[in-house]
Amino acid sequence: MPLQWTDDLCVGVEEIDNQHKELFERIDNLFLAMKQGRGREEVGALVGFLEDYIVMHFGTEERYMKEYDYPDSILHRAKHARFSEEFSSIKGRFGSEGSTVELVMQMKAFLTDWWVNHIRTIDKMLGVFLSRKI
Repeated sequence: MPLQWTDDLCVGVEEIDNQHKELFERIDNLFLAMKQGRGREEVGALVGFLEDYIVMHFGTEERYMKEYDYPDSILHRAKHARFSEEFSSIKGRFGSEGSTVELVMQMKAFLTDWWVNHIRTIDKMLGVFLSRKI
């Protein structure tokens, strides 16, 4: 099942929402590749994208948190750190084992579950806060 961006995922900060939309498009490319039997080929491209994306995207959110003195920044940063740790583990497996079917499936589940849940909860809280500040 493809990962679809829906308006209920908007946090209300255009820069953050646009970054999320790009992420969903990239993850959706993995879904499409899997459907076409090319999932293992797409993992490398997604890993490369995510290496840069998480630095850029988490940096954007954390800049907003610092600039507007977000009271839940410690929790939010901890979630980012946890994602980065899990991604590093997956990236390490990709480097040592290559693009196995198991790794493709793990990435698909991890990325879909983590991002949808994170946006709907943690990022939404940030968005509500920022809507009163910006």
